[in-house]
This record gives sequence, C-alpha cells and structure tokens, in this order.
Amino acid sequence: MDFIFERKINYYETDKMGVVHHSNYIRYMEEARCAWLESIGMPFSVLEENGVTIPVIGVYCEYKNHVTFDDIITIKPSVMEYTGVRMTIQYDVKDKKTGKTVIIAETKHCFTNKDLRPVNLKKYAKEFSDKFQDLILKKN
Repeated sequence: MDFIFERKINYYETDKMGVVHHSNYIRYMEEARCAWLESIGMPFSVLEENGVTIPVIGVYCEYKNHVTFDDIITIKPSVMEYTGVRMTIQYDVKDKKTGKTVIIAETKHCFTNKDLRPVNLKKYAKEFSDKFQDLILKKN
C-alpha cells in the first residue's frame, strides 16, 4: 500500500507573490516523513524510545510548479536508498487538483544512537532495519 500525505496550503506560508515560499517545502517533507513512519509502525517516538534517531544530513529540492493558498498538495515518500548507516528518502510532491509535479525532492539521513553517535541500524536495531530494507525491496 502506498502512503500519500495530503497538506493544505496556509495563507501565512505564501510570499509576496502569493505562492508557497520555497523554505516551507522542507517542513512539508518532514510532516510527510513523520506521518509515513507512523503509518508503517515506526513513529519517531518509538524509534527514540529504542535509542534511534534519524537526523537529516542533506536536502535536495527542485521546484517545478508553484502552489498557492488553499491548494492541496500530495506527498508520497519512499525509500530510495538504504544501507543500514544511511538512507535517502524521495518525495513525489504533486498539486492534488492538477496532478502537476510541484517539486522533485529528497532528504538524506543517517542513523544515530541517543548520544548522536552514528550506528549501523542492521546491527543496532535489526527490527527497524528489516522494515526499512523491506521498503526498498518493495520499491524495486
């Protein structure tokens, strides 16, 4: 089952030209990522209770079409790459009404323990690693 996150654009998220300010897309990706992880049984609270954090170490975003106040975007996150130490999540972001691609984006992450020391999730928390591995296998 594909997870799709919907987000209605608020007026305060737009700029003087009436379009969503580019910086907001990073927030939208995080909202979608958190909701997606929760939907697959790995909410951040459970990960953190088990000593796992997933900091963002890089963001890529290419803007294709704009959206404005009251528009609804759909965000479909998926695991593009997973090594146990790092993970790349891709985001398919579309305007719900038109179906046009709004942005092409990805976030890069690493896995750390509660002290923010890098860990290999395959050894540190195999049950979570297996879930991420399954997600990449389903994509291919």
